[in-house]
Amino acid sequence: MTTPAFAHHISTESPSELRQQILGYAMTETMTDRERAQFLGLPSGCRMRERAKILAPEKFTCGKNVWIGEGAVLDAQGGLSIGDETQIGLNVMVWSHSSHSQALKGETGSSRDRIVYKATKIGSNCFIAGPSVILPGVTIGNGVLIPPMSVVSEDLPNGTIFRDSHRDMKKLQNRVESLEKQIADLHSRLPKI
Repeated sequence: MTTPAFAHHISTESPSELRQQILGYAMTETMTDRERAQFLGLPSGCRMRERAKILAPEKFTCGKNVWIGEGAVLDAQGGLSIGDETQIGLNVMVWSHSSHSQALKGETGSSRDRIVYKATKIGSNCFIAGPSVILPGVTIGNGVLIPPMSVVSEDLPNGTIFRDSHRDMKKLQNRVESLEKQIADLHSRLPKI
């Protein structure tokens, strides 16, 4: 895995360097997926669709033959690595920082003290369908499948098919409600004693 070459000559520290990065991304709109990935310094065989972004590319490590879908946001501010042969779907958001504490304390724009940075890791041979969200600090093993509309807030071991417990609970709740209606219907048919 390598850090994108684009990161070595672009830093977001000064306004002129940030402007250079923005202009670089704007130029990629007319490129093919492979040209865009190559321009951004991603390794051999990588493809990156339009409007996908890498935040803090200097902290991003990418494997070979990675596909990054249109509109994906890969936040590497706290560190981000993606293994070989992984596919990141359309509009997937992978985060490595959270500023919620800053917002809740009314410090947005005035302080960066409450921003929490955590490295996020995605293994090789993974498929992350979009739109999904991977939260900061999560480690996803190799060969993991994440279905659309998922929010991943916990580490996933190798070979996992992620099941959102909230969705599973909703299915269970619907089933319980259905059974309760069937029982009530049966009770209404029983002879009254």
